[in-house]
Amino acid sequence: MTLWNETKSVPVSREMVWLAYKKVKANRGSSGIDQVSMELFDQDRTKQLYKLWNRLSSGSYFPPPVKEVEIPKKDGKVRQLGIPTIADRVAQEVVRAYLEPRFEKIFHSGSYGYRPGRSAHQALSAVRENCRMYDWVIDLDIKRFFDNIDHNKLLLALKKHVPEKWSLMYLERWLSTPVLKKSGELEQKQGKGTPQGGVISPLLANLFLHYAFDVWLTGLSNTVRFVRYADDAVVHCKSRRQAAWILARINERMQTCGLELHPDKTKLVYCKDHRRKESYPTVKFDFLGYSFQPRTCKSKRDGKLFLGFDCAISISSKKRIADKMEELNIVGLTHKSIVGVAQFLNPFIRGWVNYYAKFRKSAMNPVFHMLSRRLIRWARKRYKRYKTSPRRAWLWFNRVREQFPGLFYHWQVGITG
Repeated sequence: MTLWNETKSVPVSREMVWLAYKKVKANRGSSGIDQVSMELFDQDRTKQLYKLWNRLSSGSYFPPPVKEVEIPKKDGKVRQLGIPTIADRVAQEVVRAYLEPRFEKIFHSGSYGYRPGRSAHQALSAVRENCRMYDWVIDLDIKRFFDNIDHNKLLLALKKHVPEKWSLMYLERWLSTPVLKKSGELEQKQGKGTPQGGVISPLLANLFLHYAFDVWLTGLSNTVRFVRYADDAVVHCKSRRQAAWILARINERMQTCGLELHPDKTKLVYCKDHRRKESYPTVKFDFLGYSFQPRTCKSKRDGKLFLGFDCAISISSKKRIADKMEELNIVGLTHKSIVGVAQFLNPFIRGWVNYYAKFRKSAMNPVFHMLSRRLIRWARKRYKRYKTSPRRAWLWFNRVREQFPGLFYHWQVGITG
């Protein structure tokens, strides 16, 4: 099957649509406004994909509105996501996969979010390394970034790198796609914003910030470093004076680009440790679910303890895990044995451990002690002999841990809780 189909006005091949469908299917996700889930889509897959390819390749594809979905944020507020239909996600993936390789050639090495071969852990490693060399951090928070991306400025950047008229045509259509609100009202775009939840949105956001932030900051000063993950960014500076000056310039730059720094969440942070002993009220910042702050560290050379500046799972991340445990109702699980409980919980535990135990694994112990207490309560509810004796339940639990050290995933990696 050839990549280009010259009988069509737009060079989108059936192979491109098929590869995009496989990517969308692997990422899963909920249905859009048409209520068609991936299971329903697959029942009529051949017809659905042929119809999509036919419209994409003839230039007649118009995206349906996206469905508004609210998800809770850690500050108690909600974040609006715009969920496209399955077919529209496939269409967006076709264009995303077509454009991504050329954008990757220009993107800055300090940008990590939603890029192939780059991860949140790599971004965290870069921040750890920078904090050892730079005394000050600017912790940036862009207020409602995805809602405020200026379409005209974004299109200027796109036209610089996308000469193909068909790609620009579809990108403009996606930018102007209305949102079906939960109230049933259809909200039209007013020249700004790209919905979080769209397949193409992260690539467009990275391109926008590449010019609005990455390239601009690199030109402003060659003595600072930055790490950016989508719209979360950390800038490393040598001195407090430099950090204050850079922050003022970033503020001006964001306003020029139609964006705004969150006044309460953007701050200067002093990376205090055994070498850096200045007095400054803010010595902690959160990034990608981890907290960076002064912590007791052990020297690899002689084993002595010293005050370092390092990261571990943040308090808000611990709370999110605790909330998830509450939602799972561990105490009320109806499995007949602890083996069944472990099989049910291990996928969740594996995700928590693989992400949050990457740095300072011991900081996860309180999280899994919380899980152990819930498992004890499950045992006391499940077995009559432990109902009135918490001590006997704990003895039983410790025996299980000794006899079956691989039962729960966190036990396998040495986190006892």
